[in-house]
Amino acid sequence: MARLIVKSPYIKCGGGHGAGGYARYIGTRERVELVENGNPSTHGQAQLDVYMKYIATRPRAERLGSHGLFGDEDHVNLNAAMDELDRYTGNVWTHIISLSRDDAVRYGYDHAEAWRNLLRAHRNEIAAAMHIPPNDFRWYAAFHNEGHHPHIHMMAWSSKPGQARLNRDGIAKIKSVLTNDVFRHEMVQVLEQKSASRDDLVQEARDTLSELVREMRRGVADHPGIEEKLVALSMELQTVDGKHQYGYLKKPFKKKVDAIVDELEELPMVSECYDRWLELQSQVDSFYRDEKRKRIRLSEQKEFRQIKNAVIKAADQLRSGEVTFEDRDVRMYDEQDDDDAYASDDYWNLKYEIDDSDLSLNERREATQKLEMLAESGDADAQLLLGKLYRDGDVLIPDTVNAAYWFERAAKQGVVPAQYALSKLLLSADVEVHDAERGMRWLETAAQHGNDYAAYRLGKEYLRGEHTAKDVERAVSYFEQSADAGNPYAQYALGKLYRAGDDVERNATLGLWYMEQS
Repeated sequence: MARLIVKSPYIKCGGGHGAGGYARYIGTRERVELVENGNPSTHGQAQLDVYMKYIATRPRAERLGSHGLFGDEDHVNLNAAMDELDRYTGNVWTHIISLSRDDAVRYGYDHAEAWRNLLRAHRNEIAAAMHIPPNDFRWYAAFHNEGHHPHIHMMAWSSKPGQARLNRDGIAKIKSVLTNDVFRHEMVQVLEQKSASRDDLVQEARDTLSELVREMRRGVADHPGIEEKLVALSMELQTVDGKHQYGYLKKPFKKKVDAIVDELEELPMVSECYDRWLELQSQVDSFYRDEKRKRIRLSEQKEFRQIKNAVIKAADQLRSGEVTFEDRDVRMYDEQDDDDAYASDDYWNLKYEIDDSDLSLNERREATQKLEMLAESGDADAQLLLGKLYRDGDVLIPDTVNAAYWFERAAKQGVVPAQYALSKLLLSADVEVHDAERGMRWLETAAQHGNDYAAYRLGKEYLRGEHTAKDVERAVSYFEQSADAGNPYAQYALGKLYRAGDDVERNATLGLWYMEQS
């Protein structure tokens, strides 16, 4: 069952249409006051009068004065609101939004003020979901403190009859935006764990494939099903011109890649990582969905195209003897902090608050709101930090689009770590931000400004040829730039290149020297 429930029926006004049985129920149930109105009205308008009075004055409606109705204004005149609907001829939606008693108490939504603040904060997003411009959006709501499911009734419509419309996708958007706010603290932790779990699964698959290729070259591989399919794919890929990436392959080749991914899923370590990711995905789903998502094969998960490209890469390596990179832990070291010794006092004060784990999450989130104001004013240090907070999801809900936005603003001000962080995000498999061409440009910019990890990454990109044309000479040049700056990963890569002698002239002595340096 979804943690937050949204139902969105509507009442038609004009033409004698009405909501029938439901209106009779809410208008005549015990202790509901019926509305006396001497003006002629349609059946739908009469229902709206009854409904508005019902939600504002019924038992267990929390009163904010003489009744429980609230809206954009601090004080709602119930009679005036009813008069407004008396004259209205369009459709009025009667949203019902509820939580379980446990969640309402845990997150502070067991009183009207919290719901009022929530709806006011997101009224424009609700309006957008109903295809209503913010200035035309009209709404009133009341909180009912029911036993098992505290909830609100929200009446919403456009000041221009016929303008509003709401379909299933719109209801899902309303549900999503409210869920993200109500459960934001809990979701931050789950989404962060899910992101780390995804990375672990991708890396486990890559490591497994790399080890398998090494074993196959030595003739000691012990996974005949994968081995046979990988060899067949390796030979068939020789006939494929252009990029060897999953998205560019024809359907028969994709099926062969998928079959290998399904074989990988059967291996214990990969299977354990996938099970863990599915468990966390189910936790995320539970915030939004009423039913549990059906388990599908790893090859069918769109989020893991990186694994499919890793299969293709392994097949190419098997044929060509291409160098592999043992840099699983590089992400722990590759982002040096910018030289922020001259950062503003405002920045440092907010950074201390955000990093202070002794503070509550609410206090740290308030500090991030102030940080965003500082970033908006043009503070490059604040922009870089805000990008990291959106990317990493420590305090904020992960949002790669916002992360890329703030990284780019800092990058354009010459902040080298922001240039590198932006390039990695654009070159990632995240479909919301992936842009290989821009990613390569920013990676080049960061390397030109002396970032040795950017130079190392460029060496890998030009050697692999995934996001740009393969260019071994440029790859070696960037590896050397990075290695000369003391980067151990670049030193190790050069060592393997010169010892293997596949892409460059073999030089075992130089290769050994670089590996010793690393």
